[in-house]
Amino acid sequence: MLASSGADILIVEDDEVIKSTLAYNLARQGFGVHQAETGAEAMRLVRKIRPDLILLDIMLPGESGVEVCKRVRERDESVVIVMITAKDSEEDKVRGFEAGADDYVTKPFGMKELFARITANLKRSESGHRGKVLESGDLVLDTKNFTAQVANKPLNLRLKEFELLAALASSPGELKSREELAKEVWGHAGVGSSRTIDVHIRRIRAALEATSGYDYIHTARGLGYRFEARERVGERVEAG
Repeated sequence: MLASSGADILIVEDDEVIKSTLAYNLARQGFGVHQAETGAEAMRLVRKIRPDLILLDIMLPGESGVEVCKRVRERDESVVIVMITAKDSEEDKVRGFEAGADDYVTKPFGMKELFARITANLKRSESGHRGKVLESGDLVLDTKNFTAQVANKPLNLRLKEFELLAALASSPGELKSREELAKEVWGHAGVGSSRTIDVHIRRIRAALEATSGYDYIHTARGLGYRFEARERVGERVEAG
């Protein structure tokens, strides 16, 4: 995966003016550009070219962008998905993140903002969070290779879920606000004003609790989250 010019970007947008404008400006920046108007076209191109990043409009004819996002995630957990939406409601953002989106931009947006989001997301997906191994309780995170194990078993997390867990695990015992986590993981604080951090935390907890004998992420109501390995007495899962 390439972190700047040369990366392949798939634009999924049914508005011809917006799609053409995006394609022209992204091509000028050196990106490989591919275009689709529907979910079906998008899935064909995902299988054919395996893009590095997808710009996905939430409002598409027929199958919605949220449904397309879910289908892409069933095939590929690593591709970066940035939702494009004319809606700015918290619920729409939450739906996108629950479906597996990594980030979002709201129409109307400037090209400089979009380029910044694209570059930041590609760099994060390529470089990793800290480039070291984090261990606590029965959890092991390799932040260079984006692998995780809990109780000696693979822990399957999406990219942003992994990065969020690593952001917390890198500072055990430290209380981090949603805004701080949003800046660290997404590169901007806008995500932290919604429930999207909570959505990701809920998914991480569910994945951990399915195997681990520890509780790791603890809520400070109204303030944020703290990472600390606390063994669940009488519920320890045998490693194997």
